[in-house]
Amino acid sequence: MIAVRERTSRRPGPERITSMAKKPPDSIGAARLAGRQLAQFVRFVHRTSDVVAEPAGIIDRLRDDHPCIVALWHGQFMMASMHRPDVPVAAMVARHGDAEFIGVTMQNLGVELVRGAGAGDRQKDRGGASALRGALQCLAAGKSFVMTADIPPGPARRCGEGIITLARMSGRPIVPLAVASSRFRSFDTWSRLTINLPYSKLAFVYGEPVFVPRNASEQALEDIRQRVERDLNAVTRRAYALAGADLARATPRSADPSIPPPKAGLALKTYRTLTRALAPIAPTVLKHRSRRGKEDLARQPERLGVADRPRPAGPLAWLHAASVGELNAVLPLIDRLTTARPDLNCLVTTGTVTSANVAAARLPRHALHQYAPIDTPQAAERFLSHWQPDLAIFTESEIWPNLVLATAQRGIPMTLVNARMSERSGRRWKKRRRVAAQLFGHFQLVLAQNKRLARQFSLFGAPRSIAAGNLKVDAPAPPVDAKELARLRQLIGARPVFVAASTHDGEERIVAEAHRKIAQRLPGVLTIIAPRHPERGTQLVTELSAPDMLIAQRSAGTDPDRTTSIYLADTIGELGLFYSLGHAVLLGGSLVAHGGQNPVEAIRLGCAVISGPSRHNFRDIYGALDAAGAVGNVNNADEIADAVSRLIADSTAREAAHRSGERALSEIGGALDKTVAALLPLLPEAAAEAAAPSTAGVTDAEPVTQGMKRAFS
Repeated sequence: MIAVRERTSRRPGPERITSMAKKPPDSIGAARLAGRQLAQFVRFVHRTSDVVAEPAGIIDRLRDDHPCIVALWHGQFMMASMHRPDVPVAAMVARHGDAEFIGVTMQNLGVELVRGAGAGDRQKDRGGASALRGALQCLAAGKSFVMTADIPPGPARRCGEGIITLARMSGRPIVPLAVASSRFRSFDTWSRLTINLPYSKLAFVYGEPVFVPRNASEQALEDIRQRVERDLNAVTRRAYALAGADLARATPRSADPSIPPPKAGLALKTYRTLTRALAPIAPTVLKHRSRRGKEDLARQPERLGVADRPRPAGPLAWLHAASVGELNAVLPLIDRLTTARPDLNCLVTTGTVTSANVAAARLPRHALHQYAPIDTPQAAERFLSHWQPDLAIFTESEIWPNLVLATAQRGIPMTLVNARMSERSGRRWKKRRRVAAQLFGHFQLVLAQNKRLARQFSLFGAPRSIAAGNLKVDAPAPPVDAKELARLRQLIGARPVFVAASTHDGEERIVAEAHRKIAQRLPGVLTIIAPRHPERGTQLVTELSAPDMLIAQRSAGTDPDRTTSIYLADTIGELGLFYSLGHAVLLGGSLVAHGGQNPVEAIRLGCAVISGPSRHNFRDIYGALDAAGAVGNVNNADEIADAVSRLIADSTAREAAHRSGERALSEIGGALDKTVAALLPLLPEAAAEAAAPSTAGVTDAEPVTQGMKRAFS
């Protein structure tokens, strides 16, 4: 039973206490010292504050329910240890070092500890089972039990199942509690850790007891979980109101999307000033890039935000993708959105010449393509002033600060779909948490590829982040020119074919060496190399040519014949054609430190896939394929030769790998349905429905410092 009592003590400095709370000490001795100091500080805050409790007489009313389970939100627990001396209390404290001094603090305040915590969505054992047993023993012994309802590392303010399970097994009620003070400090943690300060108005607000029947159904348990969550939010709102405190300062945006994002700070203001000043030299930089094949000079005005056509009438969804991979991921999304909303037009922006060519060939009737504006304030303003989109849909990790801030300033709803973040980018954003919150905080919705990424985007300030899955899993097979496929098959004849797709610099030499080894076992083998960047084709011809390595270059119009060793497929938008020719496919970007390429398209076209070790860009997909035994893992030319020779020689193994791949993909699919369902309510009403009220609703990158470098590289 949590109540309040008065203790006197010396006054420790609040700065010292808050510093230790933000970064707990590592050593046991330091933790004990910090815990004793924090306990003194808690008593001092209570002694110097004007304490009120609500509802009136609640302590006496709850006496009949003792022992009970006291539920708190994580980060809001500092003053909860001030209990009545005649009521024994125990509390759950995690085992990790960061929680050590919190445990020592509670012991110094007379609270018995049970060590352990729930795992939430994580697989790691955090001692939850033993903590549950300890909590049940405490309740059976007549001790009320205190625990946070939400589980690190979030989502914040979402009641977990652990506290419901404890109430069901013990038969004891859950009592929601919130404590707020008029003076406090909060920290930028996932839960908005809050330190109450002395000389405050200190409010304790309790909710009504919630009992959980032992034989409750699964749906009943979920209903009770939601009720505890609502009640905890209600008492928290009331406690802050009663204390006269600003609840928004102590609430994560992921728990309350109505809290506005933080305003742009010094870093973003500096970035905007620099990019505005550099804008006059942008045309010169773009011309230089065009000479290297990285820009389309004829369409340069688009890169400066100048459109080459009028805005279509009616609602317009703007989808921004970085390059070919992201564009292919959103093509099915465009089809589904325009099918559901026939009045909808889609504007697609990308930043590469290759993706522009793919867009020209594959965009449906209701969609048009423009090059993305470079990230200067002037270009962003021109672009948005002309197109005036009703919804902005960014893809994966494309976060351009000027574009994001200008879109938000116009009140255009922004979403990030198929959202991902490399470990390297995650570390960089973590060092710039304030900047991250100032950007990601403007996205009304982030649809992440998995739960880990969803939590990460929440930590970086996204108000609503949901794990929707990977859109690339649901992408259909790429198009195949049937006539060209038949022609090439006739040219190749019965020769076995090995395809190395989307290769990066350095991988082609490994593939060429593997080809030599395969040819010793399978004379007549043809290797098709499709470089990720086709403009490298001529360079690769020079690099790979040798007396025993005859190369035919597709972009030069040369066909493979019986003497060709390597067919260099340096063209755009034809991967489906080459996959259809192959007996075994190596996905590039995996033999060098790039992170791998998407294996889904190859599997959709019946291929058996092998990959190198670097594939973190598609960790979830490859994880499912590995678990199903659907992908061969290789590290060097020798292993590539072994794997390819085996797959070419054994059609049964080839077919089994493909079937396993299809099954694995079917089990992790569904992102497209979830994404469409989440985006449709964000669009303006269709004209025919405008008069009726809408009932639709959504249910439950790289840092700025790299932006300018990437923009002009």
